[in-house]
Amino acid sequence: MATSEPKAPETEDQPTESQVVADPEQYVKHPLQNKWALWYFKNDKSKSWTENLRLISKFDTVEDFWALYNHIQQPSKLGFGCDYCLFKDGIKPMWEDDRNKLGGRWLMTLNKQQRHNDLDRYWMETLLCFVGESFDEASEDVCGAVVNVRPKGDKIAIWTSNCQNRDAIMTIGQVYKERLSIPNKAMIGYQSHDDTSSKSGSTTKNLYTV
Repeated sequence: MATSEPKAPETEDQPTESQVVADPEQYVKHPLQNKWALWYFKNDKSKSWTENLRLISKFDTVEDFWALYNHIQQPSKLGFGCDYCLFKDGIKPMWEDDRNKLGGRWLMTLNKQQRHNDLDRYWMETLLCFVGESFDEASEDVCGAVVNVRPKGDKIAIWTSNCQNRDAIMTIGQVYKERLSIPNKAMIGYQSHDDTSSKSGSTTKNLYTV
């Protein structure tokens, strides 16, 4: 008399194959082309400039960037005299750094009303341009960006490594202006750090404009 094969006991909690093989994408962070450092400057008159400058954090993945961005205050919430600086790792946010001293900056000055309407959006777009390497080959010339929160009006600047690299500088300026949706008739200017640090009046001449 034939007997049937014994069956394995059925268990309700036996994991399926799809449960065993976890999705590796869930655990893989997306690396950025560069490692970046975020600095914070608080204008405390009792301390030196370098003592007022503090490194907040470094990141080199998309996920770590957003974790940091969502954790810190927006520029519009900072006190007057405070700055955020985002620079490539290894470059300090000061004119004297070897990677900055021959360079300059695209400078955008905002009026008081723009603090509520544009400042935070402009700063976010600036950061996204950096982490996304939006300037293509010219991105190599980028050193960092600074946002200054001031009573008379705020400023955002993109710093580049060499004020003589006209093609790279113009590419950065044009792409940046487009990303911020700045009207064509509104001009932004590029100034060398040398001219800025040695200026005698309240304004610095522009080497380039877009």
